Amino acid sequence: MKTLKKWLVVVQVAMPLLFFSATSLKAADAYYYEIKVYHFKTDTQEKRLNAFFKDALVPSLHDAGIKNVGVFRPIKQDTDKRFYVFIPCKNWEQLEGLDQKLSKDKSYNKDGKDYVDASFNSYPYTRIETIILRAFEDMEEPAKPKLKADKAARVYELRSYESASEKAGASKIKMMNDGGEMKLFKKLDFNAVFYGKVIAGSRMPNMMYMTTFNSKEERDARWKEFGESSDWKKLVAKEEYQHNMNKSDIWLLHPMDYSDF
Repeated sequence: MKTLKKWLVVVQVAMPLLFFSATSLKAADAYYYEIKVYHFKTDTQEKRLNAFFKDALVPSLHDAGIKNVGVFRPIKQDTDKRFYVFIPCKNWEQLEGLDQKLSKDKSYNKDGKDYVDASFNSYPYTRIETIILRAFEDMEEPAKPKLKADKAARVYELRSYESASEKAGASKIKMMNDGGEMKLFKKLDFNAVFYGKVIAGSRMPNMMYMTTFNSKEERDARWKEFGESSDWKKLVAKEEYQHNMNKSDIWLLHPMDYSDF
């Protein structure tokens, strides 16, 4: 009897540890996304950034094990001119070690010399904004869109949904996953690239996602269909999902010709 009691105690102690280890392993293996927003002002800065992305950053990220990298620019640039770079990492360790790996990459430093060694008073950007996201459970890794149109005609839509509180933010993410909003996007051919919870950035609580279309006309038609869907009307009417988002931002983007997405 004493032996049985000791065995039960061991099991009671070990089971939480095993659960914790499994949970930690799953978290470590999740995709993490880095979105870097390069703000610039002049045409010269734009050309220098574009050359850096094409000749140095994207090839070096490929060499570092990042299979697909997205580089985008707004369809209509405003006074705050920007590039968006989407870097999907297979796990946290890959993301955490990326800057150090690039800094030691000879090709990166050589091909990106104009950017890497730029002088303090002649830099190719005004500021970099960095956003870190963790992939949603119902879409654990990014997907390349199945589009037929040339890249120049395609529309990539990046959306940001901010919530008033952490609880409200969790409700919106549940609405996307368990509620079926992501399934509806898939049903209507929104060609999602990723969905993710923002875990570091200037706007939190927050979640972001990117969908893609062959044209602006197709994008508008898909959203009209979404808004008129009976599935969406039922979902948005549920009490548990009320007031779970208080601010949204939408950026319509074109992929650069060397972008993998």
